[in-house]
Amino acid sequence: MIEYIPEAVTLGFTAGIAVVIATLQIKDFFGLPLPDMPEHYLEKLWLLLQSLPDFYWPSFVVAAATLAIMLLWPLLKLPVPPHLPALIVGTLVALLLNQSGFSVDTIGSRFSYTLADGTTGFGIPPQLPQFEWPWLQAGANGESIQWNLRVLQDLLAAAFAIAMLGAIESLLCAVVLDGMSGKRHSANSELLGQGIANMITPFFGGITATAALARSAASIKAGAESPVAGIIHALVVLLGLVALAPLLAYLPMPAMAALLVMVAWGMSEAHKAVHLIKTAPRGDVWVFITCFALTVLFDMVIAITAGIVLAALLFMKEIAAMTHLDDVTVDETTIDKTKQLPENWRAFSISGPLFFAAADRVFGELSTLCTEQQHIILSLKEVSLLDAGGLSALDKLIAKCEKNNTELILTDIPKQPLSTLAHANIKPIKGVLRFYLTLSEARRVVIEGH
Repeated sequence: MIEYIPEAVTLGFTAGIAVVIATLQIKDFFGLPLPDMPEHYLEKLWLLLQSLPDFYWPSFVVAAATLAIMLLWPLLKLPVPPHLPALIVGTLVALLLNQSGFSVDTIGSRFSYTLADGTTGFGIPPQLPQFEWPWLQAGANGESIQWNLRVLQDLLAAAFAIAMLGAIESLLCAVVLDGMSGKRHSANSELLGQGIANMITPFFGGITATAALARSAASIKAGAESPVAGIIHALVVLLGLVALAPLLAYLPMPAMAALLVMVAWGMSEAHKAVHLIKTAPRGDVWVFITCFALTVLFDMVIAITAGIVLAALLFMKEIAAMTHLDDVTVDETTIDKTKQLPENWRAFSISGPLFFAAADRVFGELSTLCTEQQHIILSLKEVSLLDAGGLSALDKLIAKCEKNNTELILTDIPKQPLSTLAHANIKPIKGVLRFYLTLSEARRVVIEGH
């Protein structure tokens, strides 16, 4: 089902996430003195803009140096991705500034932890998670879960919602990465691996995880070409926990912010978004703008839902507009007037799918011709689909023909519409409804019978 999500939706929410990520880095990039941030995006943005005059220049220098290396390093055409040298340079600049008396926030100064034995430290806790039964861990109220039918029902509903959301988010991430890498993911493999991981991690204090678009985009931009990159990522995280935690505490927050700004720019795929806005139909542009705005202002779930609904409605509108009625009363293959339909007969041909969004309009036009003096031949040769809505509209047309003593002849019925009519038990009605194999056969019968 993920394959049915249009590109305008994926580009919209990806660009929206990129804007949100970049906006959240402004605080550390400029060293703004903001202990807390508002919940809503516009409030965050307004507060950040108000605080810009109070930016802390040492933090800005570290971020600018990191960003400069990220931008200039690719010019050297070396096999080493720019993230590592940029982070090293940013860390060295931060150390020099700290030694010169200018304090620059680092992971160690920003975060702290307390171990089970009461030991406190700064930065990342240098220990692996311990095995523990999930149901024995403290819940929201600080107590372990007390099992009963109500709790089980609540957990099953929440688990299903989280599983579906995780699956959708991960596969959307995979679709975006397909566009960045030129490859095609295996959806079953992605969900199988994610499902196994999410069943194991709770036993080690972990929470449900999904594919992360920011990290995956950073990996692609750094040169990742296969799932081995994900394995290396996991090993580096493991190494960071067991051996590198003290070193990681020295990483400056402004440098991390600069890295994330570049990640946001890379994942935004701005060139694709600009190309879509310039070349795509107006409906796709509106879908993109809607997804982008809702992602920034609210969240990705609302944006994707609204984007898919809007795209579906616009698609149905466009398909419905393709269905039209053509007057084929005059047989242009002959100039012999004796081989033309009598004056009280009209012939029409319908082109396009007769689904609920188009059938009422088309059959509504025909119903205006259902008078006692008018008889109609209707060719369905170019009708690819007849759904329940189209069948209902046809029933109304037949009922009006019967009421007005008008005869309707249906011809050239393709397989799917014919199957639908047969399943609905639509049969010939004497003096009201007849069926013929082709339009030419119906013309001949009418002309000879007249």
